[in-house]
Amino acid sequence: MRGSVDGLGSSVPIGAMLPAVFADDDLAQRFVGGLDEVMAPILNVLDCLPAYFDPALAPVDFTRWLASWVGAETDGTEPEPRLRAAVAAAAYLHRVRGTRRGLSETVRLAFGVVPEISESGGADWSARPLGPVPGEPRPHLHVTIRLPDPGPADEHRLDTLVAAARPAHMPYTVKVTAAERTPER
Repeated sequence: MRGSVDGLGSSVPIGAMLPAVFADDDLAQRFVGGLDEVMAPILNVLDCLPAYFDPALAPVDFTRWLASWVGAETDGTEPEPRLRAAVAAAAYLHRVRGTRRGLSETVRLAFGVVPEISESGGADWSARPLGPVPGEPRPHLHVTIRLPDPGPADEHRLDTLVAAARPAHMPYTVKVTAAERTPER
């Protein structure tokens, strides 16, 4: 939340803009000094406004708000680098929503691992009519992720993400498993 910052000076002090008669008036200078202290954070935000809309530069609390503003798939528990990446990728993910690539990228940004996706569909062409139809007759989608330390909330989070990013007509299942640990040599 934006607020006062100790020691932050105003980029445009009001005391210097007062008429000359108030230049040496201690009460007037202290009064506008208080106004400067209140206005300094606002002026600082306005001076740095373009940085607030760049997820790589914005303060973390503003980036969380920005995530809700652009519709990024976040839940508030992700680490800062993943939060910033999700906000930066939000517009792209909206363009590819409902595709395998969009689903994979959404899950990767949320969990930091690439999911295993299996689906029933397919695409093909044929020079002859009534050729074989690719894929399976019943649509289905299955998404699996392997996490180093899966928790009970991970499957619910994955289910929520897949429900939002899958093709609308596609029934789905999700699974979260523990990643296999490779022995170190």
